[in-house]
Amino acid sequence: MAENRRHVHGADYERVSTDYLARRQLQRGAAGWVLLAGLGVAYVISGDFAGWNFGLAEGGWGGLLIATILMAIMYTCMVFGLAEMSSSIPVTGAGYGFARRALGPLGGFATGMAILIEYAVAPAAIAVFIGGYVEALGLFGLASGWPVFLAAYAVFVGFHLWGVGEALRVMFVITGIAMVALIAFVVGMIPQFDAGKLLDIPATGAFGASSFLPFGIFGVWSALVYAIWFFLAIEGVPLAAEEARDPRRDLPKGIIAGMMVLLVTATLILLTAPGGAGSRAIADSDNPLPESLRLAYGGDTFLADFVNYVGLAGLIASFFSIIYAYSRQLFALSRAGYLPRWLSVTNRRHTPYLALIVPGTIGFLLAAFTQAGNLMIQVAVFGATVSYVLMMVSHIVLRRREPDMERPYRTPGGVVTTGVALVLALAAVVATFLVDVTAALITAGVFVVALLYFWFYSRHRLVADAPEEEFEAIARAESELS
Repeated sequence: MAENRRHVHGADYERVSTDYLARRQLQRGAAGWVLLAGLGVAYVISGDFAGWNFGLAEGGWGGLLIATILMAIMYTCMVFGLAEMSSSIPVTGAGYGFARRALGPLGGFATGMAILIEYAVAPAAIAVFIGGYVEALGLFGLASGWPVFLAAYAVFVGFHLWGVGEALRVMFVITGIAMVALIAFVVGMIPQFDAGKLLDIPATGAFGASSFLPFGIFGVWSALVYAIWFFLAIEGVPLAAEEARDPRRDLPKGIIAGMMVLLVTATLILLTAPGGAGSRAIADSDNPLPESLRLAYGGDTFLADFVNYVGLAGLIASFFSIIYAYSRQLFALSRAGYLPRWLSVTNRRHTPYLALIVPGTIGFLLAAFTQAGNLMIQVAVFGATVSYVLMMVSHIVLRRREPDMERPYRTPGGVVTTGVALVLALAAVVATFLVDVTAALITAGVFVVALLYFWFYSRHRLVADAPEEEFEAIARAESELS
């Protein structure tokens, strides 16, 4: 038995049977770079339909504009870094796998848990926004509440249980429909655009306040949390590594192409929605795009109803895709023993069914009992920003420590690029505390509990044969031979 266990870098590893990994197989070759780019856009597109507008209440239009520019820079720089690491280490663990190689087991687990918090909570927030759109339409007389949330989780977890190839293709179609709604919205709002409406929130007495920055300099910082919603979860594309056709080539192309699309959509929405309806009017709305159209045109119109109906596709696309993301992150952490191993077992269609169902149940309960989309955005953003810091540190460490690692794609600007992303990610972490200290502390508390679980329990039960951990065994064998 001792031959099957090794103690490495403060963790205990066990060699497992071939049957262990055979029961944890994903469907390989299911996605090319176009589907991966669509997955990247799907993750994020709900952020164009709802969530970003809360930043208007924190920083005004000028504050949200500056915050969005800063976050666009951060995400673009980060995406280039992730493109490199995903081409070098194409594993389902993605961010956890990158940090595991650079920072060891504790750093890998911390990164994976931060990502898992983000992806488990974000669908719950989106479910609340779906409820807001459904209620605004008066569909079947439904109000936003637990029946809507339950239906959303049941239907779209069910699609993923059907199979990844089928789910990704359905997701691609839904994302395409959502893009049509965004284009229709922008075209419809252009005739109503008035630059004066952008700055219609009165200046407060805050430091540095003006018509451009009504809540002052600190309003920019507070708005960072909501500017992130334009791009949140694009980093999930590398989670499809073991299901891509040619991951070393397709992952960089997919994540970069997806990011370019999101930069365009963020710019258009940030200009046309408040520019047509007024920043103050939509700052607290759960369905800002249809509401913007109704305000701009003085009541219900065909276009407002069209964007309201079809806009559901945008929320559904992100909801649908982030379910995929949380299941793959949980699958990877479980397969490697960081979390209970039974969570990574796959069914006959090679989908990790328990990794889909368990977080889905938690997300449904969060949505049903809190119905606090705004609060859950902050929780998801806290997890996201912590993971961004750790992933960018990982890129810098790997560039310094392993300069000869095979890198099919190399980040333009190298560590300078990821260094910029790192600084902005640290600022975003601080911003989460400025917006809601309670939400940030609760999330940090969950994170600490997870780290204690690792330290006292799971680090003694890791799986040496998991793809994200195998390089450790190879490095050790080479060291023993030398």
